[in-house]
Amino acid sequence: MVQGFAALCCGIALGFFSLPSVAEAALPSGNAIKDGASLLRYALPIANDDIRKVQGEIEAISYSLRGLRWSFAQKNVSNAIRTYSLYNRRILEAVPADRQAEAVPLLEQINTDLLALKAAVAEERGDETFATRAEILSLIGQVETLMVDGFPFEVPSEYSDLPYLKGRATVALDTSQGPITAILDGYSAPVTAGNFVDLVQRGFYDGLPITRAEEFYVVQFGDPPGSADGFVDPDTGLSRTIPFEVMVQGDSEPIYEFTLDSLGIYPIEPLLPFSAYGTLGMAYPSGDPNGGSSQVFFFLYEPELTPAGSNLLDGRYAGFGYVVEGQDTLRRLQVGDVIQKATVVEGLENLVQPS
Repeated sequence: MVQGFAALCCGIALGFFSLPSVAEAALPSGNAIKDGASLLRYALPIANDDIRKVQGEIEAISYSLRGLRWSFAQKNVSNAIRTYSLYNRRILEAVPADRQAEAVPLLEQINTDLLALKAAVAEERGDETFATRAEILSLIGQVETLMVDGFPFEVPSEYSDLPYLKGRATVALDTSQGPITAILDGYSAPVTAGNFVDLVQRGFYDGLPITRAEEFYVVQFGDPPGSADGFVDPDTGLSRTIPFEVMVQGDSEPIYEFTLDSLGIYPIEPLLPFSAYGTLGMAYPSGDPNGGSSQVFFFLYEPELTPAGSNLLDGRYAGFGYVVEGQDTLRRLQVGDVIQKATVVEGLENLVQPS
C-alpha cells in the first residue's frame, strides 16, 4: 500500500495502490458543486429544465446567504415559486404515467414548502430557511428519481462477467468511529458501483481496517489481510478486477478502460466529480487503471488543497458515489479503525449478477 505523504510528494511508489499526493492533486480553484446530494440529483438521467430551474434557485440560497444577503435569497425563492407555478403541470407530465400518483403528493408538498420558505426568508429566520430548503431539495430529488424512465444504456457485453448496478443503492457503514451512509450511482458508474455493492452484500468489508487516512485528503480501505489481489472470487479462485469507468458531462454512457488524461481530453468534467466531501472513489495499482478490485477511498474535499473542479483526481480516478450522512465520522477515521459492518440498506434489487 502507498504509505506516507512525504513518499508521495517525492513520487515514490511504496506499494500496490496509489493516489496522487495532496500537492499533486491541487490546482487553482474552480467553480463547482460541492454537495454530494446535489451532485447525485444532477447526475440523474433526466431532461427536465423546469424542475432543474426550481432546484437551481433553491440550491443557490446557500450561496446568497454566505454574506447574509437576504435580498438575494428572496430573489431566489421568488424565481423558484414563479417557475414552479408556471410549470408544475409540465413537471408532473415528465413523470412516467404509472408513477404520477406517487409524484402528486410530493409536488403538493413542494408547493407548500416553497410558500413557507418565502416567509422564512422574508423574516430572515436562518435555521428555518435552511431546514425548509433541505426539505424542498429532498422532495425535488424524489420527484426527479421518479422521472427516470428505465436504465439509459447497455453495459458493454465484455463486462457481462461482472456484477453491475442498474440504478442506485444506499450503503451503511458501521465503523469504530460511528456510522456513515453513502449513495452509489449505477446510472453513471454501473460496473464500479456494482462491484462495491456486491462486495458489501458478500460481507467482504466487514472487519477490514482503514489502511490509509490523510487529513484533508483521503480515507482508504478494502485491503484484505494476507492478499495482494483484492477480492478473490470463491467460486472461481480468481481475483476480480474491474475496468476504469467514467461518465463525462453530456455523454450518454461511460468511457471504459481509459482515463480522460490518457485520452487527451482532460480536464472535461466527469458527471461524478471529486468535488464533495466524502466522494467515494476506486483505487487501483499504480499505472494500471483497470486493476481495481476491492480497495476504495473517500475523498476528503478541502478547498484550499484539493479545489473543486480543478483537482487531478477528476477523470483519473473513478468516482461512484457520495457520503450523504456521517461526514463527522469520516473526519475521525484513522489508520487502524475498522469497518465493523457494511450493509446494503436500499437498492439491492438494482444489482445485476453475472449469468
